[in-house]
Amino acid sequence: MSARVPRGLRALSHGAVSSVVMFLALSTAGCASTGATFGSGVGDAFPEHAPWIAGEGRAAASGTPGHLPVAYQAGATDEPFFDPPADGAIAALLSDLDAALAALEVSTPLPALDAQTSGSGTRIPPDVRFGCQTPSGLPTDDCAVDEDEALGRGPARMHLAVGRPSPEWSAALAERMEVAGVDHVLVLTLEVGQWLPLQRGLRGTKEVELSAGHVVELPWLTSLETPVQVLQLTGALVGSDGKAVRIGAAGLAVRRTRLGSSALGAQELFGEEDVETLRHARREDLPGRPLVWQAALETLVADLLR
Repeated sequence: MSARVPRGLRALSHGAVSSVVMFLALSTAGCASTGATFGSGVGDAFPEHAPWIAGEGRAAASGTPGHLPVAYQAGATDEPFFDPPADGAIAALLSDLDAALAALEVSTPLPALDAQTSGSGTRIPPDVRFGCQTPSGLPTDDCAVDEDEALGRGPARMHLAVGRPSPEWSAALAERMEVAGVDHVLVLTLEVGQWLPLQRGLRGTKEVELSAGHVVELPWLTSLETPVQVLQLTGALVGSDGKAVRIGAAGLAVRRTRLGSSALGAQELFGEEDVETLRHARREDLPGRPLVWQAALETLVADLLR
């Protein structure tokens, strides 16, 4: 079992969380730099239920979009060394995702954009951020809880946002789009997010809603005080200016923290074995028993292209 000392929870009323988020939105209103959510194309959203989607989508007359290879972002919500390494099971899962994305035949594959350009700066893609709401609005901060509600009994308080890409990335993408003859591009990322488990019904069932129609029940001895790690797909549909027109996320698998670990102040982490297990896990509740990650990919892509 891999574990770490978690950042913990910050008790705030829902109104206080909204006030902090509003303050951050106002304070960044004049900032159009790389990574800023202001001017990114889609405003911050705070959904309480799946589908985890925001934005207007493409015009009905739009042609076939393109897509980049699925990327892996270690350190989306914490230090990168807490996340699974990029090789091994993660690399295999990325290969699976790329093959499945191409097999959908709803978008034209484009070559990957290298991180660096010669003498003209760093290419930084748009950063779709999804997870529990935090007091600062930053995904690396503590999860916020409503002190006026019983722990786990309120709605899922999630935060979906996208940071601006660098000008160098946008310029390089525009060139690729012109060559391929596409007007929008899917940018998908595999990462680990932090979610708070919920508790439902008289029996107090503990669960996480990974995507629309995909709710995973957690064992009773799961801590409600410690966020669960969720291996998730995030995505953005972007135009030739690099701005997003629609963003979304879908959870793939949950790594819960047991009560004993939580009592010791630790959070259980995703490891190689967890990722490898996910590669072969199936949705027994769906016709044809599709692979879990495959069903999530298809759902997210369909939501982004609506």
